[in-house]
Amino acid sequence: MHDPDATDNTHAANLRKAVRLTSQFATAICAHHRVRSGQAPVPPPKDLSLAANFLYMLTGKKPSGITTKAFDASLVLYAEHELNASTFTTRVIAATLSDMHSAVAGGVGRLKGTLHGGAGEAVMNTLLEIGTLDNVDAFVDKALGEKRRFMGMGHRVYTAGDPRAAILKGMAEEACRQSGQALWYDLAVKLHTKVNATKKLIPNVDFYSAPLFYSIGIPVDLFTPVIAASRIVGWTANLLEQYDDNRLIRPRADYKGPTGKKFVPVEQR
Repeated sequence: MHDPDATDNTHAANLRKAVRLTSQFATAICAHHRVRSGQAPVPPPKDLSLAANFLYMLTGKKPSGITTKAFDASLVLYAEHELNASTFTTRVIAATLSDMHSAVAGGVGRLKGTLHGGAGEAVMNTLLEIGTLDNVDAFVDKALGEKRRFMGMGHRVYTAGDPRAAILKGMAEEACRQSGQALWYDLAVKLHTKVNATKKLIPNVDFYSAPLFYSIGIPVDLFTPVIAASRIVGWTANLLEQYDDNRLIRPRADYKGPTGKKFVPVEQR
């Protein structure tokens, strides 16, 4: 409502909106957390990167180089992931020539779903439920018996393993150990080892981002908003492409229901 380019769908205006949204998402998430915690929002200094500024605005403390590098890598790895559900949603909305903010709002709504953006939160809740390294084996055996789903493992696209997880694993370990929260990384490794031995499941990027985010002070219920703060870059990049060469996205439906049904007047039903 306050963006001067809100109704302008030209390439230059959409590029300006994309840059603003990238900064606004991070600022809004951190300010919301500070206010709900009874703290004043922290303004972003101009000498910090987006990743460093996010952590600074969230905690009020300037992050270390190791933490900043790991979190920045997470943002990069989450930024774009082909036509995932939320990105596809944004493009469908933009294809009607609705504005960028409306398209992004649709992406946020789709990311809210637990089968899309909630995997990292579910991983961390699992690690918190396990609690100690001694509990891993018993937890996995019980979960398998109950046919529980192991979130953060397996991927619809990366069937041979998520390359993003391989990149993030080492950075997560370094950041967790530096922050004195190595337990969560060690729990994740042992959990993966146990599950892989029985189910042959491979971790995806959410599996190691969970202990990383938690160890650097990001609350569990902000894991999905953090993904949004990263994915806004991918969403708006896709939107710029959609607007520049637009075609209406209109999937067809193939009806499989009953046929030949006769109309029955209301009074005879």
